Amino acid sequence: MIQSVYTHIPFCQQICHYCDFTKFFYNEKLADEYVEALKNEINVNVSGKNNKVNTIFIGGGTPTALTIKQLRTILETIKDKFDVENCAEYTIEANPGDFDTDKIKMLRSYGVNRISLGVQVFDDKMLEEIGRLHKIKDVYTTVNHLQKYGFSNISIDLIYALPNQTVDNFRHTLNEAIQFNLPHYSTYALQIEPKTLFYNRFKKGKLHRPKQEDEVEMYDLLRRTMKQNGIEQYEISNFAKPGYESKHNLTYWNNDYYYGFGAGAHGYLPGKRTGNIRPLPAYVKQAMENGKPILSTEKIGFKENIEEELFLGLRKLAGINKTVFKHKFGFELDSLYEQQISKLVQKGWLQNNADSVHLTDQGVLFGNEVFEQFLLDDEDINHLR
Repeated sequence: MIQSVYTHIPFCQQICHYCDFTKFFYNEKLADEYVEALKNEINVNVSGKNNKVNTIFIGGGTPTALTIKQLRTILETIKDKFDVENCAEYTIEANPGDFDTDKIKMLRSYGVNRISLGVQVFDDKMLEEIGRLHKIKDVYTTVNHLQKYGFSNISIDLIYALPNQTVDNFRHTLNEAIQFNLPHYSTYALQIEPKTLFYNRFKKGKLHRPKQEDEVEMYDLLRRTMKQNGIEQYEISNFAKPGYESKHNLTYWNNDYYYGFGAGAHGYLPGKRTGNIRPLPAYVKQAMENGKPILSTEKIGFKENIEEELFLGLRKLAGINKTVFKHKFGFELDSLYEQQISKLVQKGWLQNNADSVHLTDQGVLFGNEVFEQFLLDDEDINHLR
């Protein structure tokens, strides 16, 4: 069963210096065309009405950069195709300062029950330096507005290891973020991605990132601060009060199926992963012609599925449930990965229990090195089929 729906809105009022997601400056005419193309893509690829899914996520870009009319068209399309009333979690991404009362009320009326706010850092100077439009005061205003109109499930995104950021700077951001007493926080180290302004500066030697030991200290500070405030880490970059873990993101980490709609969106359907066309005119043209704006399709065979189960599942602090693994693949996890697990346990990076295998506190710091140990050769699994 397809568990979730991801819908991408690529428009922004300003392009952040670090962002490599599919995004374009907002233009009303282009946005009108995009909304119609997106509507057609969804209608072509989802048959019937009121299809049951567990989660819906509208991301970007900045979905709330759209006008109320444009946003309503998308919400109506989703409501027509999916059983919104019985959807466990319906999230939309937004920037502080994007909301007026009418938008908040409209989102509530269409069943949206979770807001993910791109705050990034509680420092007005640093916000300007990374290309954000909002100020700290906008975060307070937006959270107050959302709570006033019934949104209690609010998540904040933060970024650390920003240019010229010190450990004390990040401590200030964390302390201010915690004061909101929100149920969920997502926190990521800055990645320098190609085709971004930061990448160009980095290549020219004009981007001064914190030292690696400072980045590690920031991450350690993050984990300790969250724990001290009753906000539990449940994934490498995500923290929540019990019961408020992102159900949508758990779809990804549980290696479950999901639709991906919109320019540059990725989907995971039985046997394949798909990636949509990124350039906006090309996406609109293809989506309007046949509703299939697909750029790439990757076949996911038995071997790839097992590897992804490990790469994604080990991001969760709970790790891989051995019973679930056996139910999915028909054999014991330890029978395939005995040597790798033993090696990583000896290093102190993995904990192997009777019912699960998961990263240790030290292993979380070396996630990528752990994950690459679970790559397979064909002969590794031929005898298991």
